[in-house]
Amino acid sequence: MSLTPTQLSLRHLREQGYTAAVVETWNSFTQTRHDLLGFIDILALRGDETVAIQTTSANNVSSRVRKIGDSEHIAAVREAGWTIVVHGWTKKAGRWQLAREVNCS
Repeated sequence: MSLTPTQLSLRHLREQGYTAAVVETWNSFTQTRHDLLGFIDILALRGDETVAIQTTSANNVSSRVRKIGDSEHIAAVREAGWTIVVHGWTKKAGRWQLAREVNCS
């Protein structure tokens, strides 16, 4: 069974002590996924910290960073004090690794 980037990020965050949940939704009528506020796949909480995560393959990190920067909601998320992170996953020697973690806050 192959893990998705979302599943990998959830596991990674939970190992770091975060309470994490998927906030991306699936629209069965249009057969499309919708990220919270257009760019958040996962919300993670730890203490007074809130982290918004966009998760993808390592090759797509740059395009996700641009997507976040172009979002009409980015200012509100930053003003709320949330940390915004992109996780980029790659498989090396048969094991998944977090190849890139970009802070977009």
